[in-house]
Amino acid sequence: MSLPARRILIVDDDERTSSLLSRYLEGQGYDTSVIGNGLQVAPEVRRAEPSLVLLDVQLPGQDGIEVCSELRRFSGVPIIMVSGRVDEVDRLLGLEVGADDYVCKPFSAREVMARIKAQLRRAEGRVGGNTETHGFRIDEAAQRIAFEEHWLPLTAIEYRVLRKLLSKPGQVFGRDELLEPQHQAFRVAGARAVDSHVKNLRRKIAAVRAQGSAIESVYGAGYRFDPGAAAEAEGTRSPAAA
Repeated sequence: MSLPARRILIVDDDERTSSLLSRYLEGQGYDTSVIGNGLQVAPEVRRAEPSLVLLDVQLPGQDGIEVCSELRRFSGVPIIMVSGRVDEVDRLLGLEVGADDYVCKPFSAREVMARIKAQLRRAEGRVGGNTETHGFRIDEAAQRIAFEEHWLPLTAIEYRVLRKLLSKPGQVFGRDELLEPQHQAFRVAGARAVDSHVKNLRRKIAAVRAQGSAIESVYGAGYRFDPGAAAEAEGTRSPAAA
């Protein structure tokens, strides 16, 4: 039995652009849905989460930056932001609020397709190759991480940052080391984006167990994962809290 087609949610109020993208993606074997108003995106993702969201920045109702930030409060769905804005600050802001990639208009459908495939490979890898460390379980092939048997709703960038920190407990990683320099979008993001991703990681881990992240800031240097801090937090919880 064949697997159902992956669904791409296209969010763009330009009917010509959304129609062209929809036809091209469907020709490549994907299902598509199109939304032209930012206020409709979060309810649609909650109703039926797509495989990936192509999100334009300039939208009526609610702009793409606000939409992306809202989605990241409850979903780890891959998000590729699309915009005619080419300024570095706009790309930086998109990545800071949780986008996985950013493509500027004008673009070719083939370029967008390549970016979609790259994000889906990261999000949909096959299960296997598990590594366990200090309460975290890293599924390398599936590109996901569990904390105390709860899969964390991580974006692709958050996954890579947390995996890096967990790879060498106690070691300090500079902000530039925590993002992959071969990706142009990540080079643009810089230190502010790393701080934003770490903040999101702490929040998502704390949702499983308060004070459980053990991701520590090292002034002037970067971040480290300190398993001792997590153990101490666990040991000092009162019986009632446990």
